[in-house]
Amino acid sequence: MSKLLSRITITSIAVAGAIASAYYFTSTPGKDLAVNSSNSAIAQDTAQATLVSVWDKETEADYSGATEMTVYRSPTCGCCGVWVDHAQKHGFKIEDVKTDEMEALKQKHNIPSELASCHTTIIDGYVMEGHIPADDIKRFLAEKPDNMVGLAVPGMPIGTPGMEAKDIKQPFQVLAFNDKGEVEVFNEYESY
Repeated sequence: MSKLLSRITITSIAVAGAIASAYYFTSTPGKDLAVNSSNSAIAQDTAQATLVSVWDKETEADYSGATEMTVYRSPTCGCCGVWVDHAQKHGFKIEDVKTDEMEALKQKHNIPSELASCHTTIIDGYVMEGHIPADDIKRFLAEKPDNMVGLAVPGMPIGTPGMEAKDIKQPFQVLAFNDKGEVEVFNEYESY
């Protein structure tokens, strides 16, 4: 590996580690990638290398529903910012509201405490709590379940969008919930 590639790789990994410990690289279309033992793709043309996530692959590409969302997050939460980037890559238009009043906001939107996470998103009248994969949001909005008010990924599971850490991937569930506090599994990620 050339000294330039080593320096860019180390610098990029340090930057990625600071924003979510994810270090996946790609290049512009038509450029070759090399994949190393930790499933990181490194662009052969290092001048074109950019950070991407395993969650960047879109599976709900023909979604045509609501795209404007408001994301409420703490001004000091970096993982929330990475999740915002994830949502934008999937076509969502974000109003990013940084606030120190997250607890009051969660209470206002009746988010059960056992479903709470770090950021709260409002889209098309629904509540989306935490590090939900964008494709799950698209599917939920397309289906518009009558009895549910939103989705949640409780806590901050390692490996979810915005919470990537190398190859560590905790199994997690995306939960649908209603205004009576009833919860059901909307999607499940055992290994991904």
